[in-house]
Amino acid sequence: MARPELIATAHRSPETPAPATAGDEPLEVAVPDVRLVARREYLERFETLDSVRAPSAARVLAGVILLTLLLVAGMLAFTPWVQTSVGMGRVTALDPDERLQEITVLVGGRINRWFVRDGSRVREGDPIVEIVDVDPRLVERLEAERAAVASKYMAARTASEIAKIDMERQRELFSEGLASRRDFETASIRVEELEAKEAEALADLNAVDVKLSRQSTQLVTAPRDGAILSLLAGDKATLVKEGQTVATLAPSEVDLAAEIYVSGLDAPLIQPGRKLRLEFEGWPAVQFSGWPAVAVGTFGGVVASVDSAVSPNGRFRILVTEDPADPWPDERYLRLGSQVKGWVLLNTVPLGYELWRQLNRFPPLPDSGAGPRASAGRS
Repeated sequence: MARPELIATAHRSPETPAPATAGDEPLEVAVPDVRLVARREYLERFETLDSVRAPSAARVLAGVILLTLLLVAGMLAFTPWVQTSVGMGRVTALDPDERLQEITVLVGGRINRWFVRDGSRVREGDPIVEIVDVDPRLVERLEAERAAVASKYMAARTASEIAKIDMERQRELFSEGLASRRDFETASIRVEELEAKEAEALADLNAVDVKLSRQSTQLVTAPRDGAILSLLAGDKATLVKEGQTVATLAPSEVDLAAEIYVSGLDAPLIQPGRKLRLEFEGWPAVQFSGWPAVAVGTFGGVVASVDSAVSPNGRFRILVTEDPADPWPDERYLRLGSQVKGWVLLNTVPLGYELWRQLNRFPPLPDSGAGPRASAGRS
């Protein structure tokens, strides 16, 4: 077995000085690492391996990746992004009498005749349907009853007037001492009784007049201009109840609005006057949530009101009106009940902050000065 000294000598290069012996003076000599020397000598024997370098494509790819990372970091830090609150809803009207209206019957009866059909255009006062009573002679009987009640009322009125004359005569006689107090008081009581009967007869007469008036309103008419959307399926054999819906009317020439439901996470940050971008159903559009200026096919809107209480669907409703600077489509294309998607424009933040907020599901950045203390200070 070879000694360690011989092994070290065998691996020593010619340029490496020999170690000092015991008899020599001690010298401080830097001895290179044997493994490094052996590797250098090993590579010198394989010139091809020593000449291998990293390919240029790999260096270019590494540079591209590094440059891309720097660009992405710069975009995340300096690219502006408009925070938005997204919601879905439908087209409606601000004025309640301009929304879809259900036309009901005032009295029960049987359908006698239809004057319109689905899709018909009507004007205010045009007839829609005629309702008749199940008893064809009801009106005749009500008129006879009214005549009887009217006669009763006239008789009670005449008796009351005569009793008043008698009471005045008893008053004069009592004042002259020609009649007793009892006769005068009896005449007064008689007047009050006859006046009560007169009032009762008048109430009966009014009740009969109300019945006749209700029967005369069995012709259902259109409350305003519009189009008939749907009708109750029925003919002369169909009975309807009082207050039952027989038709649905879509008013024309209305001031359109949009009701959009947003998340409760964003509702506190939405105030009247906020701008929106709206995408209407059936209208081609491309919307960039963070860059509304480059959106195509969307329309502007302004928040008119925000509900103070949550809706049954668990979201908060906001009413949006048309932005005069960006008008909505014509009524032919934008109709009541159409679906609409809205983006409420909030504050502008860096793109990186918005990504971080979305990943952590944090609320949007509030306005400066907003909050409970600021609100208390303003109040």
